[in-house]
Amino acid sequence: MNYQTSISFGLVNIPVLLNSAIKDNNVTFNLLHKKCDTRLEYIRYCPHCKMKVKNNEIVKGYEYKDNNYVTFTNDEFNKLKDENEKSIEIISFVNINEIDPVYYDKSYILSPNKSTKAFDLLKEALRKSKKAAIAKTYIHNRLYYVVIRFGYENIIMNTLYYEEEVKLKEEKLKKNYTEKELKMAIKLVDNLTDKFKPEEYKDEYQNRIKDAIDKKIHGQKIKPIKGKKKKTIDDLYKALEESLKVANEKR
Repeated sequence: MNYQTSISFGLVNIPVLLNSAIKDNNVTFNLLHKKCDTRLEYIRYCPHCKMKVKNNEIVKGYEYKDNNYVTFTNDEFNKLKDENEKSIEIISFVNINEIDPVYYDKSYILSPNKSTKAFDLLKEALRKSKKAAIAKTYIHNRLYYVVIRFGYENIIMNTLYYEEEVKLKEEKLKKNYTEKELKMAIKLVDNLTDKFKPEEYKDEYQNRIKDAIDKKIHGQKIKPIKGKKKKTIDDLYKALEESLKVANEKR
């Protein structure tokens, strides 16, 4: 993805390139016919006309009651877009810690396109103020509110979920534990506290799949993974106390 757009910042317009900050790490598989290992085809078929349908013969339809649709073309969708929203329009600035991580969706990197003066100025303003911009823009025919922030020496843009998409309910904390258990739990948390080191978090399952693919190519069998049996203790305080001992031994 190398999408050209611009940041609208007051009366300042900053041309930028939008690129995904995330690479999908999952191993992809094709669907095959078990009988002959032939790759299956995805066919768009109309049961009414009893025929295959080409892409240019497809429209989107909204079912407003059983088997009754209103249809939309791409041109009609484009008519519903505000011209100003096609750029990344900054609305306001907020303290980044006010945004709960549950609202974050996808991550993108914004890089300068053409002149870099205005871009560099915005980047430095975000860095020094330690604020994030709230903006709105279209990505793949959907309107998003986004956060624009400084991080990893880049301007990073995160799309946000809408408030009605986040299914969280506030629940009162039930105090069905003792103060002694709470103090021991906090000790365990403190003992296990470390710096965030994303380079240490490996996708072990995907690595096992890659290793299994290599083994199957070379005619080797796949052996099941044997996990270590974990000891469980019914008494909560004793379980916390034992966990703390184990944590101290690992340190």
